Amino acid sequence: MAKKKSPQKTALSSIHERLARLGAPLRALLPKLLRYLGISALAAVLLVAVIDIGVSLYVRGDVYENADELPYRPYGLVLGTSRYFSDNSLNLFYYNRLLAAQKLIKSHKVDYLLLSGDNRQASYNEPRNMFKDLRKLGVGADFLYLDFAGFRTLDSVIRAKDIFHAHAMTIISQRFHCERALFIAKYYDINAICFAADYPEGHYGVRVRELLARVYMLWDLFTQKKPHFLGKAEPLPPPLMVEP
Repeated sequence: MAKKKSPQKTALSSIHERLARLGAPLRALLPKLLRYLGISALAAVLLVAVIDIGVSLYVRGDVYENADELPYRPYGLVLGTSRYFSDNSLNLFYYNRLLAAQKLIKSHKVDYLLLSGDNRQASYNEPRNMFKDLRKLGVGADFLYLDFAGFRTLDSVIRAKDIFHAHAMTIISQRFHCERALFIAKYYDINAICFAADYPEGHYGVRVRELLARVYMLWDLFTQKKPHFLGKAEPLPPPLMVEP
């Protein structure tokens, strides 16, 4: 006499049968799903590439690499970054920006430098570091002004115009960073050009991160993102030279 299956075994058998019946459609659907994900990933990569190239092309006429060709502007906006990398080696992005700023002051391409960077922690102060190091490079303190609320590129650019009244400025950073800053300036109708500091050899990861930073920038502009802090005006001194 055959043994009767227990209710538990009968239930498990029923579940297995249902899964088996579902398995065939799922296996048929899997290639389509993978194809869809692949196309979506490719589209996302292409979109990021188009944004990156589009930003560069839009501002390319206002980026200068030769100081002799750079038009005079009263104010230079130096965009901050950390003095050292995480391994305590010198950050050449930082150092090269200061050398570029020094060059523009010495050649009278700008009258004053606005040092804008992050100062959220007592132990981390980008504007103060830039001030000290530019003083070591021979730039007089009378030509240096600090913006302690330049937490992001957007903050630095908007605050330079709205808080410090830098009505005509030269942004100083590496080319990839300058392009993003100039795009923001153009969006807000800010009179700005850029002097590109030297890009250190290697450091390809920095350029890859910039791809995502440009997408994030467009989102900030679309959502009308504002600086973390604005506050009362702190106008910079008037120009030393008459603009041509």
